[in-house]
Amino acid sequence: MSHKFRCLPELLGDSDYRSGYFGKWHLGDEFSAQRGFQEWASIEEHFKSAVSDKKIDGVSDYTKFLLSKGYKPDLGNGKYFGRSFVSTLPFELSKAKFVETKACEFLEHHRGEPFLMFVAFIEPHPPYNGPFNDEHSLDTISLDASAGDTFGDDIPLRSRLRQELYRKRLATPEKYRGTKQKYLGLITQIDHCIGAILTKLDDLGLGENTITVLTSDHGDMMGGHGILGKRLMFEQSARVPYLVRVPGQRPLHCSAPISHIDFAPTMLDLMGKPADSQCVGQSRANLIRGATASPDFVFLEWSPDKEKIFKQTKLATKEEIKRCLAESTRAAVSPDGWKLCLRDKDKNELYNLHDDPEERTNLYYKNTPPDIIARLTSEIHRWQERVGDTLKV
Repeated sequence: MSHKFRCLPELLGDSDYRSGYFGKWHLGDEFSAQRGFQEWASIEEHFKSAVSDKKIDGVSDYTKFLLSKGYKPDLGNGKYFGRSFVSTLPFELSKAKFVETKACEFLEHHRGEPFLMFVAFIEPHPPYNGPFNDEHSLDTISLDASAGDTFGDDIPLRSRLRQELYRKRLATPEKYRGTKQKYLGLITQIDHCIGAILTKLDDLGLGENTITVLTSDHGDMMGGHGILGKRLMFEQSARVPYLVRVPGQRPLHCSAPISHIDFAPTMLDLMGKPADSQCVGQSRANLIRGATASPDFVFLEWSPDKEKIFKQTKLATKEEIKRCLAESTRAAVSPDGWKLCLRDKDKNELYNLHDDPEERTNLYYKNTPPDIIARLTSEIHRWQERVGDTLKV
């Protein structure tokens, strides 16, 4: 990420605040404090500089922790630990517990100061394995209603290729349910850690003076449409939890679609700080405080990335596959529950989320009133013009 874009501690611009970041960074150099954060604990091994593609030498704080416990690294010529190995460790030695401990130590040390702390768990994440695999009985695990569906030709080829890949890998509903059982176990792991951090806040007398947010960077298909992972515009992949606890505010539920582009200005507002010109989103603090506001569109985008497919696929020619894997998407979710996905190199999609929450029927190529598609298309194009996005969809 270019240094012209500042992160929240830099946008805050208040030297009274102590800032800490603990966990997965994923924006370059994992090994040293970045972007205005003063305290830091890393858990991942990404050997690239934050300002170039140059590889850097180092190991994460979590690797150092496991080395201190006598474990021998299994990757990098005996230098660091792979995710598969780490997933076999007991809870007390997990990345989640390590991050929890660092967060609680930070709270202990800075209980008397204003603070800004990010706790970035990597779980739940492949290889979908952990110390709570059996926490949820397999006979209680259900799959999405769309799990057994087979995409038709009206669905983008990239989605059909991903569905084919996971159907080849998992093959039966029992294997999908077994994977989801472990996924839920990883969420249980995070629940324990979040509970410990919130308890620490209360024990230190900070709970009633601290804004707390629980959210995520993406979801997981987890069997929806027979697919695992993210990378798609379906709700299971693109939608995330977003819980905000503000002292003195009564609990409420906001039914309007909200975008993460509004996160930074909202946090600044809640901390009594002015919006920064960098922020293209808007504060949603008024919704948290119980006010009503006109619902707005949420916009989403996808840019090409590396994809794995079933090598013996017969779904398309090599040229068709190459083209679809290079597709970009621009999408909008309207306040009245329509979702339109426009693509430059693959098929488009339209869903009515109120009538079809699992997105099982693509209405784009059916007898949908043309004014609906025209209205959402216009909103996407206006948004692109506003943010300087030149992609033609």
